[in-house]
Amino acid sequence: MIDWLRDVWHAFISIPHLGLYLTAIWGVYLVGLSAWIVLQKREPVATLSWLLGLAALPYLGFVIYQVFGPQKIQRHRLRRGRSRLTLKERRLGPPGDELTELARLGQSTTGLPPASAREVRLLVDGAATYAALLEDIRNARHHIHLEYYIYLPDRTGTAIRDALVERARAGVKVRVLLDAVGSKANARFFAELIAAGGEFCWFHPARFGRIWTRTWVNMRTHRKIVVIDGRIAYTGGINVTDEENESLRADAYRDLHLRIDGDAAHLLQLVFVEDWIYATDSREVVAELARHLPEPRPGPIAAQVLPSGPDSSWEAIHRLHVGAIHAATRRVWLVTPYFVPGEAALMALTSAALGGLDVRVVVPRRSDSRLVTLAARSYYDELMAAGAKVYEYGPRMLHTKALLVDDELAMIGTANFDIRSFRLNFEVSMLFQDAGIAAELARLIEGELAHAPRVRPDRPHSLLGVRLPEAVARLFSPLL
Repeated sequence: MIDWLRDVWHAFISIPHLGLYLTAIWGVYLVGLSAWIVLQKREPVATLSWLLGLAALPYLGFVIYQVFGPQKIQRHRLRRGRSRLTLKERRLGPPGDELTELARLGQSTTGLPPASAREVRLLVDGAATYAALLEDIRNARHHIHLEYYIYLPDRTGTAIRDALVERARAGVKVRVLLDAVGSKANARFFAELIAAGGEFCWFHPARFGRIWTRTWVNMRTHRKIVVIDGRIAYTGGINVTDEENESLRADAYRDLHLRIDGDAAHLLQLVFVEDWIYATDSREVVAELARHLPEPRPGPIAAQVLPSGPDSSWEAIHRLHVGAIHAATRRVWLVTPYFVPGEAALMALTSAALGGLDVRVVVPRRSDSRLVTLAARSYYDELMAAGAKVYEYGPRMLHTKALLVDDELAMIGTANFDIRSFRLNFEVSMLFQDAGIAAELARLIEGELAHAPRVRPDRPHSLLGVRLPEAVARLFSPLL
């Protein structure tokens, strides 16, 4: 075997003008790939970085770019699913209110109109969330749709699966869509559900080995959506795992979820349907749901569904975060497990602080990634220099994703305050313009602050122990 390889190698290096051929191939490769990257019209710094990297790593750079490079997904054909699942020209927003600038921005960037809710419950931590979810699953009569980034086959995951199996046997249509990277549950775990008539599908399963096909390993559905009978919906930061169930683990994540009753659930349904059609390439769900649209149930709470992902260049959640912060007149309170902002988001926060607003950023003292923790800390000095207050929550891993602006605007969802959530992942957030929800969120954040010491400007700044590790971690911000 070794002799055969040696003969092949000698034959290869004996080819006349081999260096010239290799140089020509490298040139064609570099020009073609460079044209492809330049035509994507990304930020100049990012584009130049990729070009230099691909030139320095011929051929291997192409593989790296295939896996981790900037990617866009053309899902315009899925808009047909949204239009066919008609809104029947009904008003989904609260009656009598003119659209605010933020509401118009949300509608323009997502294609979804403002809606309303009859009731919104803020569910703190996993135990309360799973209890409410299991109760609503048991009461389902027509369909149950679930989409999760993480679903583990542990005690929590098994309890929810068994409840789904029972409803499927009773004739309720159950569909489960899980991210192929984040979830460790497998098809065998859901075999009983499938046998009972339920459906199961992976989002972006790995496709390594197909050199001309993007693997999508860097683009995940980070959404957590449950819709029951088109009337009740859940979304927020909590996945399905014992790691977020404080009734089973004392060190479970600290997190926040939403239970939404009202017409806003219909729009979360549309987000799920688009993802389901994309993953399964089947549109049967559209006709089925169109026949069972619930009657309009407008409520007093102004609610807007904000889906965002790499299939749109508008970065809806990013824009709404920045727009909401710029619209603030009194306070901006941000809670996020991963704080790796881009230039626009960081400038919005520092501008609010420089303008004299009460800007507070609450992050975990230790996230589940050491690299992310270091990258987040690299932004502290700039925030504090502008007048913002930074707090590190310590008892458990803080996983809440929420933004509070003034006394009536609250944004809660699946998106972290980082570049990955704003650009790479499929996310969904809820924007509420309601004094009651804002007041409840303010009380929750104040409770977290009691367990989150404030970071002081005179924190340690040693070169090797602090500044250099933080600076290096910051270089990886686009991938974190």
